[in-house]
Amino acid sequence: MKLRDLPNLITVLRFFLVPPVVVLLLRERYGEALAVFAVAGLSDAADGFLAKRYGWSSRLGGLLDPLADKALLVSSFVTLAVLGLLPAWLVAVVIARDVIIVGGAATYHLRIERLNAEPRLLSKLNTAGQIALVVAVMFSEGVARLPQGAVHTLVVLVLVTTALSGMDYVWTWSRRARRRGSPG
Repeated sequence: MKLRDLPNLITVLRFFLVPPVVVLLLRERYGEALAVFAVAGLSDAADGFLAKRYGWSSRLGGLLDPLADKALLVSSFVTLAVLGLLPAWLVAVVIARDVIIVGGAATYHLRIERLNAEPRLLSKLNTAGQIALVVAVMFSEGVARLPQGAVHTLVVLVLVTTALSGMDYVWTWSRRARRRGSPG
């Protein structure tokens, strides 16, 4: 292993933090789940810093990093919904958006040209909202009860940013595909 592989190693290790978060949530040990979730967040920041600061980025890292983030977020969302702490319909909307984006990206890649992932501003806001919602629920359940309005506001924010960012991706990449032309 070379030093330049460190960001990818950190990303891979983040995948291993997903099961402990899920198990801790299922055992209703919300404070501990929040701590592991925070470690995962710090590891995401660390691998991103190393990749950018030292030029240790790679195509593999560019693929693994968002997958690790999605694995953690989707697992947390699904588990919190199973526990009745997040609405199932919100989880369905979040997952549907991701499926649409991945399906569209795969189609673009296969039919048009190689796809380079370009996170959009709305998508970054959506991810930040999703993280804030998961953290707020875990914090409220495990550390100190938040006002119900705070969690509800985050649910609405995630719903709106999920819908808007999904539409933004579909609109942007559909236009790009039409300009490039499908070989059909």
